[in-house]
Amino acid sequence: MHSAQLLFLAILAGGLYLFISERLRVDVTAMLILLALVLTGVLTPQQALSGFASEPAIIVAAVFVLSGGLAATGVTERLGQWVGRAAGHSEWRAIAVLMPAVAAMAAFTHHVMVTAMMLPILLRHARERKLPASRLLMPMSLAASLGTTLTLVSAPAFLLADDMIERSYGAGGLDIFSITPIGLALVVVGTGYMLLARWLLPRRSGFHGEDGYLRLDRYRTELLVVEGSRWATRPLAELQKAYAGRLRVHGWLRDGRAREDLTDASPLLTGDVLLVEAAADELMSLHDDPGLDLNAIARFADRISGEGEEALVQAVVAPGSEFIGRSLRELNFARVFHTVIAGLWRRDGSLPPRLADARLREGDLLVLWGRPSRFAELAAHHGFLMLVPFAGEAKRRARAPLALTILALTVLVAAGEWLPAPLAFLLGAVAMVVTRCVDVEQAYRSIDVRIFVMIAGVIPLGIAMERTGTADLLSNGLLHVVADWPVLAVLLVLFGVAALLTQVMSDAATTVLLGPIALALAQSLGQPVTPFVVVTALGAVVAFLTPIGHHGNLLILGPGQYRFADFLRIGLPLTVLIALTSAWMAQWLWLGGPLWPAWPG
Repeated sequence: MHSAQLLFLAILAGGLYLFISERLRVDVTAMLILLALVLTGVLTPQQALSGFASEPAIIVAAVFVLSGGLAATGVTERLGQWVGRAAGHSEWRAIAVLMPAVAAMAAFTHHVMVTAMMLPILLRHARERKLPASRLLMPMSLAASLGTTLTLVSAPAFLLADDMIERSYGAGGLDIFSITPIGLALVVVGTGYMLLARWLLPRRSGFHGEDGYLRLDRYRTELLVVEGSRWATRPLAELQKAYAGRLRVHGWLRDGRAREDLTDASPLLTGDVLLVEAAADELMSLHDDPGLDLNAIARFADRISGEGEEALVQAVVAPGSEFIGRSLRELNFARVFHTVIAGLWRRDGSLPPRLADARLREGDLLVLWGRPSRFAELAAHHGFLMLVPFAGEAKRRARAPLALTILALTVLVAAGEWLPAPLAFLLGAVAMVVTRCVDVEQAYRSIDVRIFVMIAGVIPLGIAMERTGTADLLSNGLLHVVADWPVLAVLLVLFGVAALLTQVMSDAATTVLLGPIALALAQSLGQPVTPFVVVTALGAVVAFLTPIGHHGNLLILGPGQYRFADFLRIGLPLTVLIALTSAWMAQWLWLGGPLWPAWPG
């Protein structure tokens, strides 16, 4: 073992310690590894910085923007609500519908985004159907992880694996659907396993946490149908449909009087006021809708003063606040603070039909509209606990068909190899911004910079492992053990090692660390490198063993009231099945193995 290998192993050990201990963020750790490789002379600066211009980094950033476009136009939300409706009332049907549908959504978007989007939908579905939430959330999170195996671009690990195959041995790279047969098999196996073994899932409703979680997404406000509105003379049902069922109407005022005789089929008229509950995103969409206005803003906009552009913020009523017990009408914020109360959220308890009649309580959250100079005064007022920007973002639902078209064309161009995949996805991301499916600020926010930087930073780790001969050294040691083993067994070993390591490291870092070893091992065995690297990446992506192995599992841990042992009890047999399926399918795809086992007799 020469000095370069010793230096590399020392840097690797330090990096592994930081990755596993999480003393620093993963992207910071990746940058420290990159700098250490350059400063010790293991890599040249050009080699160390090559990851930032690499195909995996470009595609990952573009996929984030495409996902942001689908979210901004309400496409993912609509799909999620359709899944909730199709799931029906029975547990088995919910799992049978939910898992393939969620896997399909995760094929071209980030799986954590899909999990986060489906979480409130499934919690609401479980409550309405009186099903334990814990029986649905784990299958959903598993399906989102399995869905990343349906295309090459949905998980960074596969992009990194493809980059290694092309860069290291000049072998033919993977196309966007190369791993799809394996992904389809895994989705079928995972869905079948959850249907047959659903009795292993815990029965915990999570209702006491769920109600509060859902109510965070319901703000009470009033809508005014403005003059010349596109909604005038159209039935209320059309407005509700346009906002994807996320708009709950509690009352209808016409000429200042409540009208009980008006129904969903009744036409809206100019000047009508709707008393509604809406999610944060819907509240922003309603505020931006040219045919509607938030009633309070329409009435008191002329009383707003101050400097800066108008914006929405949120303020929490503090304990002991002088506002407690007083109605919004009595407080007259427009006159006293030169801001408008446009909405109200309350954790518990009912609200009167008219927003102005609501008497404030400790912990109430007010949605305020005004100018920044006035917000500075409110932030310093002892009556409020905090003042933060409003979290909602307007949905651009009219552009949903355009967003879907851009995604379809992007995939078609990449799959048909009319353009290189990085260029095709970059073009798709730019098209999302240019056509205003998502604005530039949202597009940048959609990109998880930590993942982008981590990928760019860990790619040189794999290069260094190859250049220093460490990959050959480790693969030769492994070769002495598995030299006489069947190829299927060797693939299972690689999957197993990756599955264990990914529980404490990211899938990208695991693939970069083990990929060069898999490459060198395949070459030593005289086998094609592709199945060895792909199976290693699969082990890093779909090992469903612990709640810390995947970010999606962490999202469902609290709402589903899961314990660590729940994931191990369900995930261990499932991971064994996934490993066998992955290795068998890889052997069939790239090594000429049989698709179906040969039964004796």
